[in-house]
Amino acid sequence: MMSARDGAPAGAEQSTLVTAHRTVVAVDVAGFGERNRNNINQVRVRRGMYRAMEEAFRLAGIAWDACRSEDRGDGILVLAPADVQKALFVDRLPNHLLAALIEHNRTHPVEEKIRLRLALHAGEINYDEHGVTGSAITHTFRLLDADEVRRAFASSSAVLAVVGSAWFYDEVIRHSERSRAKTYRLADITNKETMTQAWIRLLRRRTVTGL
Repeated sequence: MMSARDGAPAGAEQSTLVTAHRTVVAVDVAGFGERNRNNINQVRVRRGMYRAMEEAFRLAGIAWDACRSEDRGDGILVLAPADVQKALFVDRLPNHLLAALIEHNRTHPVEEKIRLRLALHAGEINYDEHGVTGSAITHTFRLLDADEVRRAFASSSAVLAVVGSAWFYDEVIRHSERSRAKTYRLADITNKETMTQAWIRLLRRRTVTGL
């Protein structure tokens, strides 16, 4: 059962630990803190990021209000309920998000343009009186922040990078005919205590087809 406030299971505000399976989505704006962005630019980038995410979720058929979202300054953590089809996050979300980012960038100066990294994973999430935690969340952010992902994105002209964990690729991406699984490339990831593999897809303007 979900609470209306934040998408946490009923009773999560109590002192006892509550665990639930969630799809974990983490996004981060590339170069958010660069010197050419002033505070006003950063506010407009954040607004654009939220607008793009909420619009993309809506068009992908994922109810934003049914998910728990946490602000991370230059990014967002989103936890989607277990009953939301995971395929939606790779079949529909990337292209809708790309389209929303392109539209934002078309109407904003260079200091407010957005290039976004998005990581996907799933697992058991722990809820307590302070919020959420769990190895699945930590793993997702290790992928999102990995040097290997940053380098691949920085050396490309892509607007959006989608990073699927090894689990998410094996269980979701490669089984879907609409996920464009062949466009993902395997990468070895080393970030702090994490040594793993992930699958990276870079999306450019020309990939906005079949929304």
